[in-house]
Amino acid sequence: MKKDIEIAQEAILSPIARLAENYGIPEEDLELYGKNKAKLDDPLWEKLKDRPDGRLVLVTAINPTPAGEGKTTTSIGLCDALNRIGRRSVVALREPSLGPCFGIKGGAAGGGYAQVVPMEDLNLHFTGDFHAITSANNLLAALLDNHIKQGNELDIDPKEICWKRCEDMNDRALRNIVIGLGGRADGVAREDHFVITVASEVMAVLCLSENMEDLKERLGRIIVAYDHSGRPVRASDLHAVGAMAALLKDAMKPNIIQTLEGNLAIVHGGPFANIAHGCNSVRATRYALKLSDIAVTEAGFGADLGAEKFFDIKCQMAGLQPDLAVLVATVRALKYNGGVRKDDLQKEDLEALEKGAANLEKHIENLHSYGLPVVVAINRFATDTEEELRFLENYCREHGADFSLSNVHAEGGAGGEELARTVERVLGKGKPTFKPVQVLSMELKEKVRAVAEKIYGADGVVFSQKAEKELARISGLGFSGLPVCMAKTQYSLSDDPSRLGRPRGFNITVRDAYVSAGAGFVVCLTGDIMTMPGLPKSPAAFSIDVVDGRISGLF
Repeated sequence: MKKDIEIAQEAILSPIARLAENYGIPEEDLELYGKNKAKLDDPLWEKLKDRPDGRLVLVTAINPTPAGEGKTTTSIGLCDALNRIGRRSVVALREPSLGPCFGIKGGAAGGGYAQVVPMEDLNLHFTGDFHAITSANNLLAALLDNHIKQGNELDIDPKEICWKRCEDMNDRALRNIVIGLGGRADGVAREDHFVITVASEVMAVLCLSENMEDLKERLGRIIVAYDHSGRPVRASDLHAVGAMAALLKDAMKPNIIQTLEGNLAIVHGGPFANIAHGCNSVRATRYALKLSDIAVTEAGFGADLGAEKFFDIKCQMAGLQPDLAVLVATVRALKYNGGVRKDDLQKEDLEALEKGAANLEKHIENLHSYGLPVVVAINRFATDTEEELRFLENYCREHGADFSLSNVHAEGGAGGEELARTVERVLGKGKPTFKPVQVLSMELKEKVRAVAEKIYGADGVVFSQKAEKELARISGLGFSGLPVCMAKTQYSLSDDPSRLGRPRGFNITVRDAYVSAGAGFVVCLTGDIMTMPGLPKSPAAFSIDVVDGRISGLF
C-alpha cells in the first residue's frame, strides 16, 4: 500500500475558497493562505451565531500502544462517511506539534485514505499558529526577566518564578537550564526551564478563549511568579497583555483545510492530552457545530486523558453539550494490552484478546459515567480473524456499547459507512443527559480523587509534600473552584506506563501542582510525566528530506 504522504501528494484538491462556499462561507470571510488553506475571519461568526447547532460527536480511544489505534484517522473517515450517507459533517481537529513529527509519533493528519490535506503543510509550519504562541510565551518570559534586571519594582522573588519558556520541539536538554550568565548587562542569573509549546499555558488560553476580549482577559490573569510576600505576579502587572495579544491576533482565527474526499476540516490549536488539556479550540468546535448536522471532533490519547479533559474542562468551560462518544480500538492493540509482544500481534490469540479487552471495558464504563452513549469503532486490520472480531462485538454489546467495524484507512469514507450509520442511529435515540465527573464546587483534592478513582480506577491518591503545599497555596488564592488538569502517562490507566490492560490495586501519586489561572484550570503532575519530551535514539527526522522539490519521509 502507498505511504500516507504519497496518497496525500497525489490528491486533487479543491480550491479552499470554492470548498468554503459549499458550506455557505463567502470568500470575503476568509483569510487565504495560498490556494488550499485559509483562516475564518472574525465577521463570519456574527453571520453564523444564530444558526442552530448540529450534534457533537467526540472520537476518543483506548490507551495508545505501539500497535496503533487510529483515532484521528477514524475522525476524518467518519466525517467523510457521514457526508456520503447524506449527513453534512465537519471534522474539527488539533494542529500537529513539530515535536512528534520529528520524534517518534509522526504527524497528525490521519492516515491512508482518511487524511486531511495538504498534509505536509499541516504537519510542519501550517499557518504559523504555533510560532505565534511560542513567541507570545517567550515575550512574556523576556519581559519578566527584563523587569527583574531593570530594578524589580514588583519585588519578584527569583526563587518563586513559575513562568517557563517554550519551544515546539522535543529537546530534553532544555528542561533545566541556567540563564543570565555573563556580565551585569546579561541579566540576573537564575535557574530556568522550557516546556514544549503544546504544554504552554498560552496554548491553553488560545484554545479556550471565546474572542479577543476573552483572550486578553485570560492573558492578563496568567501568574508568572510570586513576590517576596507570597502575592502572585501576573502578566498584566508586567504590561505584557497588549503585545502578546498582537502576536496572537491571527493565530486566534480557526484554520480550514479539506479531507481527501473534499469535506471541510477545521484545524486549530493543539495542546497535548498527557501534559495539557488535549482538545482543539473552543472556536473551532463552535464553528463546526454551526456548519454541520453532525460535528466530529477528537481529543488526544486515551479516553482517560483527552476525553476526560474534553468533558470536565472544555465542555464545562464552554457550555458544550456532547451527544455521543466513539471509542476507537484495534484487535492488535487489545492483544498487546493482553500481553502479546508486538512482533506476534498478527497471530490469532483469543485468550490475550479477552485479557486485553479489560482496557476497553474500563473506557466504556468511563464514557457511560458521563451519561453518553458509546459506539466502539474497531479499526480493522487484514490480520484480524472473524473469531476475534465476533468476540469483540459480543463483548461490546455485553458492556452496553454499540459496535461497528471501520476500514477508513484503506477505503476512505466508503470504509466508514457502517460506522456512520451506527452513529446516525444512536444519535436518533435523542439527546443524552451529560454529567461531568469533576463537580466544580468540590475542593481541588476531591476533584483529583474523583478523576483518579472514577476514571483511572485507582484505590486512592498520594500527594507529595510539595503537591500538598502547592494545592494549599492555590486554594488560598481563591482557585479551588477551577477544574484540575491531570498530567499523566498516556500508556496506562495508572501513572506507571508499564501497567497495561486494566490495572487494579494502585494509587495515583501527585508530585506537584500549579495553577494556570489564565487557562482556568489547575495542573497536577503525576508519576514521571515530563512537560518537555525528548527524542528517541532514531528520531523520525532522520528519514525526512526534500527530493525534487517535494517533502519525503513525513508520516
